[in-house]
Amino acid sequence: MKKLFLFLFAFSLSCLAQSNETPARQNITYIKAGRLFDATSDSVRTNAVIVVDGDKIQKIGSAGEIPIPAGAEVIDLSADTVLPGLIDCHTHLGARADRYNPIYDFRDTPFDSAFAAVVNARKTLDAGFTSVRDVGSAPFLAVDLRNSINDGYLPGPRVVASGPAISITGGHGDLNSYSPQTSVWMFPNEKDFAIVDGIEQMQHTVRAQVKYGVDVIKVLASGGVLSKGDSPGAPQFTFDELKMAADTAHQAGRKIAAHAHGAQSIKDAIRAGFDSIEHASLVDDEGIALAKQHGTYFVMDIYNDDYLLGNAIKFGLEPENVEKERKVGRTQRENFAKAFKAGVKMAFGTDAGVYPHGDNAKQFFYMVKFGMTPAQAIHAATSSAADLIGRSSEVGTLVPGKYADIVAVKGDPLSDVTALEHMDFVMKGGIVYKSGGVAK
Repeated sequence: MKKLFLFLFAFSLSCLAQSNETPARQNITYIKAGRLFDATSDSVRTNAVIVVDGDKIQKIGSAGEIPIPAGAEVIDLSADTVLPGLIDCHTHLGARADRYNPIYDFRDTPFDSAFAAVVNARKTLDAGFTSVRDVGSAPFLAVDLRNSINDGYLPGPRVVASGPAISITGGHGDLNSYSPQTSVWMFPNEKDFAIVDGIEQMQHTVRAQVKYGVDVIKVLASGGVLSKGDSPGAPQFTFDELKMAADTAHQAGRKIAAHAHGAQSIKDAIRAGFDSIEHASLVDDEGIALAKQHGTYFVMDIYNDDYLLGNAIKFGLEPENVEKERKVGRTQRENFAKAFKAGVKMAFGTDAGVYPHGDNAKQFFYMVKFGMTPAQAIHAATSSAADLIGRSSEVGTLVPGKYADIVAVKGDPLSDVTALEHMDFVMKGGIVYKSGGVAK
């Protein structure tokens, strides 16, 4: 009995000693970066090491400053350029770019969009976009998708979710040019969440969308290209309605984005306090000056004109919409150059869903063609985009304490920005989703 007591006593002391020891760190990964663009400046570091602890960046330094212990988990990107995960501020994850025939407005259910969103989220992540802002999907698809991805149930980017875009009756978000007997009803009823006429309805709708968990409010301030029976340049809300939308969103701690092609709608939305103008195609000099004065971001989708005037026609894009795009597309690119030269804040946004998801990086070429340096275009999709979506403390740059959202390409995107179209490596939150160009 005495021997048993002594054994148990010694065993207890041993356990106590072990419990007082600092546990060995787990999930530490060392990433060797041949070239590192961390998006905190325009400079590039060579032969850097990134230490990832769990889902966060713990430390970044030169290979000489950070010794790598024997047996440590190492990801060798010595032949690559390493960057922060990219951010697309204008996507529609539930949309498909191979279905422009209006028959799908009546044939599809919300579940079709949900299935597409699961596939599109993975394509977007594999393309190196570890964060996106979804600014218009079926109610409330983007919210549910965001939650499923955050729960680890589905692979995809971090989603900043809007509800259905808010439209006037007969506006860009309504079902136009059909008989009065024709209607499409979604659950929840779209009339309660997307079609708004008047200041009080606007206040109610924004509050209702916040109730259902959106991160950002999207308002269709002007007509659009892909809708029927309206003009892209025509205003579709009064200034007072827009002001109510912005004030209500900000009171709830949400940002707000305005779809606005037309010059007047752009100026009204800026004066009303919107955080970003989407498209900004027909902006005039006064609108550019106002955006700079107010610090309003422009999110200009200057790639998808190529797709709309090409493959989209093969997939049933109607002549009315083709003609609208022909009138708007080139002007939008010219105004992108003017606005950027004038000093307007720019964030990367592509309207993914208008063209195939996963091709997001094709826009970088056009941003450079119309005035940006490659570094400036990359900043638009990293540090600037993170600022617009309100996530600068988490993503957008590679610094200790932020999420380990890290991507890499074989080429040098600072000399040839199209290298970003061929993503070699994707890590989101410390988890590798693509390596050697192959999705995991």
